Amino acid sequence: MNDKEQEYTVWLEAEQWKRGEWTPDDDSTDAIVTWKDGSRWGATFVAYQHIQTLTEKNKRTGECLSGAYLWMREMILVDQVSRSRIEEVIQHLITSGEFTQVFRDL
Repeated sequence: MNDKEQEYTVWLEAEQWKRGEWTPDDDSTDAIVTWKDGSRWGATFVAYQHIQTLTEKNKRTGECLSGAYLWMREMILVDQVSRSRIEEVIQHLITSGEFTQVFRDL
């Protein structure tokens, strides 16, 4: 583990769900990064496929103008919503200096 990885921890909402409820290729989850200084930053990771799933559901239910739009706060689109992918994206955002532009201060 390098120094950057030791500076924070990552909590994923999906890891609190019942076994079998998390579908990394078609799901979304909130993520909270807690830094050593106690500051917390949040974002929502969404699999590309989940956008289509939500749009189809909203067309059926009438939500979001029957699927005409979709929004999520601090949404980060990824190919899969797995811990490894989320940690990889977080590390990239930190390294590239984009973390505070993408995550929100909680």
